[in-house]
Amino acid sequence: MFNEWFGLLFVLINFFLVLAMYRLFGKTGLFAWIGISTILANLQVVKTIEIFGLTATLGNAMYGTAFLVTDILNEKYGRKEAQKAVWLGFFTLLTMTVIMQMALLFNPHPDDFAQESLATIFGLIPRIALGSLAAYLISQFADVYIFSYLKNKFPKDSQFWIRNNGSTMISQLLDTLVFTSIAFLGEFPFEIWVEIFLTTYILKWIVSILDTPFGYIAKRFTFVEDKGIVNEKRV
Repeated sequence: MFNEWFGLLFVLINFFLVLAMYRLFGKTGLFAWIGISTILANLQVVKTIEIFGLTATLGNAMYGTAFLVTDILNEKYGRKEAQKAVWLGFFTLLTMTVIMQMALLFNPHPDDFAQESLATIFGLIPRIALGSLAAYLISQFADVYIFSYLKNKFPKDSQFWIRNNGSTMISQLLDTLVFTSIAFLGEFPFEIWVEIFLTTYILKWIVSILDTPFGYIAKRFTFVEDKGIVNEKRV
C-alpha cells in the first residue's frame, strides 16, 4: 500500500507547489511552472510503478499540473495567455529533447560514469519523443479552447469545477490517445495497447479530480503589477 498512499501525498505536494509558485511570483510563476512540469513529467515517465494493481509510469501527476496551470491562466488572464503558456511548454520540451540528444553524441571520457545513465533517461526512442511532443501540443490547445467554450456556457465562479474538469478530462483523453497511438500502437498487441491506454487515462482522470480544489484556491489570488514589480493582495 505504500505506493497508493505515497502517490496521493505526491499528487497533493505537486499541486501545493503550483500554488506556492503562483503565490510567490504571480503569473510569472505559472509560466515558469509550465517549463518545470513539461521537463519533469518527461523525466519521470521512464520509471514504471505498480499502483492500485496497475502498472503505470510516473509523470501523470506532474503532467496534470500543466493542465491546471493553463486553466488558471485561462480563467484569470484569458485564452491568449493560456496559449502562450502552451507554446512555452512545447518549446521547453522540444529544446530538452534536441539538446539532450545532441549531448549524448559526445564521446565520453574513459573515466566518465554518467553517459550510460543519461542514455537510459534521455535516449528516447524517436516515436516516444514524437508522441510526447504531438500529444502535448494537441491536448493543451484542446484544453484551452474547451475551457474557453465552457467558460462562456458556465460563467459563474461556482461553476469553475465544470470548466476545469470538463476541459481537462477531454483534453487528457486526447493526450492519452495521441501519445499511446504514436508511441505504442503497432509495437504491442492491440489488447495490450488498450490496457496501456485505459490505465494511463484512469490515473490522469483521478489527478484531474484532485486538482479542482487547488484551482478554486488559485482563483482567490490577485496581483497588481507595476513596472515588473508584483504586489499581491488577497481578495
